[in-house]
Amino acid sequence: MNDFYFKRTEGTIDKAIDELISIVDNVEHPDLVREMIIAALKAGSEDNDRAHLKLMNSTMKEMRFTGKIFSPYREIRKVTVFGSARTRPEEPIYEMARRFGKKLADSGYMVITGGGPGIMQAANEGAGTEKSFGVNILLPFEQKPNPVLIGNPRLITYKYFFNRKVAFLKEADAVALFPGGFGTLDEAMEAITLLQTGKHAPLPLVLIDEPGGTYWSRWLKFFREELLTEGYIDESDFELFESVDSIDAAVERINHFYSRYHSIRYVDKKLVIRLRSALDDASVKKLNNKFSDILAPGGRIYLSGPFAEEGDELEIAHLARLVVDFNLRDFGRMRALIDEINEG
Repeated sequence: MNDFYFKRTEGTIDKAIDELISIVDNVEHPDLVREMIIAALKAGSEDNDRAHLKLMNSTMKEMRFTGKIFSPYREIRKVTVFGSARTRPEEPIYEMARRFGKKLADSGYMVITGGGPGIMQAANEGAGTEKSFGVNILLPFEQKPNPVLIGNPRLITYKYFFNRKVAFLKEADAVALFPGGFGTLDEAMEAITLLQTGKHAPLPLVLIDEPGGTYWSRWLKFFREELLTEGYIDESDFELFESVDSIDAAVERINHFYSRYHSIRYVDKKLVIRLRSALDDASVKKLNNKFSDILAPGGRIYLSGPFAEEGDELEIAHLARLVVDFNLRDFGRMRALIDEINEG
């Protein structure tokens, strides 16, 4: 058909989709829903095998359900906790993870884990049933959800790892990593890469070890001696995460990140940083001098009110704004800028 396009042509397909959407009550963002329908129809009319269509179908269903489960809790900050499924309850690091979950819950956070045993179970135990999410994964061998999450309406079980990864990080306001195996390191690299490339909004990423532990310190030594020395990463990339050896320090770092900083949004390639409390002119001048290296040519850092493009976020219109003509490249330094703002 000649009207089978993402761009509206007001042809037969557009009219049929509009009618279908009108039949369903309360469809939000119908423009996006229309494009999803078009994408499904295009995939079905192209030379795709059944396996590919099944993957698309399962992915859409899983992501739809993810939104349904998390959407009632959008206003509550959440911390995703990673760590080994093999950690035993008698190990000191297990108790640290349990206390970490409790301290987060007591501080007003909800906790997201992979839903399994070990560090995941410990963090869920500490947070408690009402403050816990579990994003579990179907595996060839049996993996049951931990006791905290059995029967919990905030438990999601995924077929695909990539959907699960999206949920872990899309819904997180902070990430904490305890020692673990390949899966934990995979999640660590995923999170750091997204922060390094600006594909995820800045957030606290905390590496937690027990006092005297060497898990993360050896990892960071490899980063410095191999990756940094060979020029594979920059010194500023180490600003993207922090390493601590106590639960109190981990929670303090997460709390501190949100002490003044609230969120960011890009408007016409300008970085708009929303703040819980305003900075004075002297502090802004200091930021311009200290972070001139991350500004676009001729750019500056300056105070502003909300932009018209932020009209869909009226609930935070009252927050102060700091606008940065950011070079869209040095995200480690941008994280350092946020730390400086919180200190100001």
